[in-house]
Amino acid sequence: MKKIIVPIDFSEHSEFALEAAVKLAKPNNAEILALHMLEMSDAVLNSTDSEQQQKAVFFLKLAEKRFNEFLDKPYLKDANITPIVKHFKVFSEVNDVANEQGADLIIMGSHGTSGLSEIFVGSNTEKVVRNADVPVLVLKHKLDKNDLKNVVFASDFSIESLAVYKKASKLFNTLNAKLHLLHVNLPSDRFRSTNEIDETVSDFLMKADGNLDNLKHINFVSDYTVERGVLNFANKLGADLIAVSTHGRTGISHFFEGSISEDIANHAILPVMTFKM
Repeated sequence: MKKIIVPIDFSEHSEFALEAAVKLAKPNNAEILALHMLEMSDAVLNSTDSEQQQKAVFFLKLAEKRFNEFLDKPYLKDANITPIVKHFKVFSEVNDVANEQGADLIIMGSHGTSGLSEIFVGSNTEKVVRNADVPVLVLKHKLDKNDLKNVVFASDFSIESLAVYKKASKLFNTLNAKLHLLHVNLPSDRFRSTNEIDETVSDFLMKADGNLDNLKHINFVSDYTVERGVLNFANKLGADLIAVSTHGRTGISHFFEGSISEDIANHAILPVMTFKM
């Protein structure tokens, strides 16, 4: 992992993300790109009027000053951090910066810990996750640990999930994290017997890894919903992170049916990392 992007809006939650980036970047000597999205209208940015141009320069200087003050933190002293100010109006364009810079990960802080409102719906986090080609780590709280040792990655082990699994395996291997693969069996028309799950998982791992070495890391649980199964398993395991896959074309979609990824990301207390399918 060489580059991590952290969108900064000067909130407490963006500071959670920045601190987490430092903890994950240092072992890999990765560069942190602290990105501030300066929301200015095209009328101001492209105006030929001298007064409007002066106004644009004023806001740019003000944003840079506040940005530099925000980045003046003791924990950033030895970090390899690069501030970037972009004149974008929408957070979906964070993906453009990620692609330009060849970033490996985006880290964002997000609200919604009370459960009274969904953290993604209509939020900047949703826009980033929906459009990001790289993984996005979403935090609701300060990341207390310096590393992520145990990661729960839930999957239906379908062919469509192969690319995401490979991407997740590569990233978590870089972070020296142990990947706990999880299948949630439901008492519905999607119920599968133990033999059926074994066959599906074995076929999946042979296609993905070319061997069955990770079969020992597969976990089966039964529950009434996939969300409950994932959250209960993660809590029982004492996991540090939950990883889910998303469909960018439909927003925060999911790897099964319904709004599973969205529900997990909204209701999990643990950090959640999304991977675009």
